[in-house]
Amino acid sequence: MSAPAATATTAVPVGTAAPAVALVGIHGHGGSHLRRIRDLEARGVVRLTALVDPRPLGSEDAPETGGPGGPRHGSAAAGDGVPWFPTLGDLLSAPEPEVRPDIVVLSTPIPTHLPLASAAMRAGLDVLLEKPTAASLAEHTALVAVAEETGRLCQVGFQTFGSHALTAVERLIADGEIGDVTGVGAVGTWVRTVGYWERAPWAGKRQLDGRDVVDGVVTNPLAHAVATGLRIAGATRSADVAGVDVDLYRANPIEADDTSSVRVTTADGLRCGFGLTLCAPERTPARVLIHGTRGHIELAYETDRVRLITDSVDLEKQYGRDDLLEDLVATRATPGRRLACDVRDTGAFMRVMEAVRTAPDPGAIGAAHIDWVGEGDDRHPVVSDIAAWCEEVAVQGRTFAELGAPWTHA
Repeated sequence: MSAPAATATTAVPVGTAAPAVALVGIHGHGGSHLRRIRDLEARGVVRLTALVDPRPLGSEDAPETGGPGGPRHGSAAAGDGVPWFPTLGDLLSAPEPEVRPDIVVLSTPIPTHLPLASAAMRAGLDVLLEKPTAASLAEHTALVAVAEETGRLCQVGFQTFGSHALTAVERLIADGEIGDVTGVGAVGTWVRTVGYWERAPWAGKRQLDGRDVVDGVVTNPLAHAVATGLRIAGATRSADVAGVDVDLYRANPIEADDTSSVRVTTADGLRCGFGLTLCAPERTPARVLIHGTRGHIELAYETDRVRLITDSVDLEKQYGRDDLLEDLVATRATPGRRLACDVRDTGAFMRVMEAVRTAPDPGAIGAAHIDWVGEGDDRHPVVSDIAAWCEEVAVQGRTFAELGAPWTHA
């Protein structure tokens, strides 16, 4: 295995002018994007020129210095004087050239991904789009078509695709360290509270106002586990997937799934099993498992740690990763360079998203199999023995129902 990388930096050509970046969606997870943009700005990689959101940062009574639909400035509006616009349309139509971005970062609700990313690319901008890519496979197809029509770059925010650990895993497999690969799985046992499901009108919904949302464990919080497992299995494009079987459940009083198993069969016949829940007794690191005839590999993708286990070896190393916005900047400046997570390379994940979207409503897990812990907004359900069941899904490539999990018989 390669030596660990303490830090990872994507090389941006020396002398390249820092592109202008606008952040669309500044609240919630958008705050993480804002902090990362500021870090890159401090290094001279990008310039933050505009913020876009119906609600500005700080006070709702931000002073206006522009006309209707124009930019608003000041610490109350943007924290530090960055122009703020209520909509992407307002930004794109602004007459001030200094606010015009080269790149937009979209951290907005799932149903807005296609229209906003399409508008940005048709305006000549490159895009970093939060995952999941879109609300349906048809929307993903439409978004790919816009990228090809405009020739613009569209990077999707599966951060693990920038991890050097993925390259290390792929090299171990290619070198035959675990023999022939017999299956790929992923285990995600996380905790989400009542407050999490109340954080936004679309949270935990399958549809909202007649539009697909598909906000469940498979497609949002633990989407990284699915996308990363599929990539390691050699499935990135839609055509790389031969079939998807989903087995969806919920312990919370929501529309979407919070405890689910998924089996994906790749075009090469490899079976992938994903055991995922937001109803565990405690949050544990999500892992991708690669099973082979002579051993297995564990990838803790949140921390970029790789463990190789065979009859003769038990080694663990940590790697760095490239920031996806920095990778997008480098790709803009380097002809022929590929994005770490091109929108086209999320087609396999979108096949899973589509299977979840079109599946029957998740089954309600019976009260006999649930313990509620905590109080108020911190309350959360714990499904009996859920961690062990998720592990079995990832190891055997079978669904909860096929394994005989007790709540599936209700």
